[in-house]
This record gives sequence, structure tokens and C-alpha cells, in this order.
Amino acid sequence: QVQLVESGGGLVRHGGSLRLSCTASGIAFDSKEVGWFRQDPGKEHEAVACISTTSDPNYAGSVRGRFTISRDNAKNTVYLQMNNLEPEDTGVYFCAADLPTIRSLCIFVVPPNVNWGQGTQVTVSP
Repeated sequence: QVQLVESGGGLVRHGGSLRLSCTASGIAFDSKEVGWFRQDPGKEHEAVACISTTSDPNYAGSVRGRFTISRDNAKNTVYLQMNNLEPEDTGVYFCAADLPTIRSLCIFVVPPNVNWGQGTQVTVSP
């Protein structure tokens, strides 16, 4: 059974940093593109960043230059380093595996039949 567990969220002030982790089990992790998504209350999951199997990243415009996505296949883990956080980054962050690609670059599409985990809450105070 595929399981992705998110961790690392918390409460920080504007300009602070956090590092999120997404650890996978029950999946051939190193052969999957992985993405981070943020969900605000009552809204759909919004893509933040994704990483290909060759560690090529793709970022949403709102986080480019502030967030860095990386992966450690030996640990079945994808990280999201979040720097210079803004109140608008507040939300519950989820990860998902097996994102589609175009020309080997992962794209911001929620995989079909995704089984969302618990997510991790990120709160950025003004």
C-alpha cells in the first residue's frame, strides 16, 4: 500500500524558514515524480513545487527563488526547503507521487486516484 507521510510544518514569522519532508513507503519511489501541494480551507490543492526522477525541479511562480525542492532516494524522501516565508504561504502542505511529465519535466497535475495523507500545517504570522 502506497503511503506518503508529510512532516516539518510549524508556526514561523514572516521571513522565517521551514523544511518539510515527505517520506514514502510501498512505492518504487526513485521512479516517481513527486510534488508538493498546498491547500487552503475550502479550496483545491494548489501545486507549489515538483521534482522529476532526475531531480529537475519545477516551481510555482509565487515560490520561485524562495523554496527549494530536493530528493534523497536512499531515504525515500523529498524535501521542501522554504525560506523567506510569507503569510500567503500559510496552509496545509501535502505531497503526492507519480506526477505526469512533459519532456522529462514534472508538471503541476494532481495524479489520478491520489490518496492524500494527513499533510503538515504551515502557519506564517505577519
